[in-house]
Amino acid sequence: MEEESQRQKKIASVLQRDLVDVLQKAATQGGLQGVLISVTKVKVTVDLSVAKVYLSIFPNNKGPELVEGIQSNTASIKHELAQRTRNQLRRMPSLEFFIDDSLEYIDNIERSLKGLDNPIENPDLLDKRKKS
Repeated sequence: MEEESQRQKKIASVLQRDLVDVLQKAATQGGLQGVLISVTKVKVTVDLSVAKVYLSIFPNNKGPELVEGIQSNTASIKHELAQRTRNQLRRMPSLEFFIDDSLEYIDNIERSLKGLDNPIENPDLLDKRKKS
């Protein structure tokens, strides 16, 4: 995989900063209290036509439902972003939204290490190798 160009990184950071505002404002206006949406990463393609946006949503169980809602409102989100970034970007890339589940993955590992399902402390969890 190629290293990101400075231009890709700059566009990604501009989009990330403004997307946080747009999405959090939309969530609040939509009556979603106690929901935290953060933009963990934005990756822009080499031709600058597509921006892949990775979202972390708390609480986790709201994630799939919220991402679906965000995807169905991509056009208005893109329009709002275009208004905010018109002095920095000539063309607004298409937006694709994904759930970033890396925090959940880390949390599961931590839980495994602390809890009863730790194979180091409880070797009975490991499959026994049978000698034939």
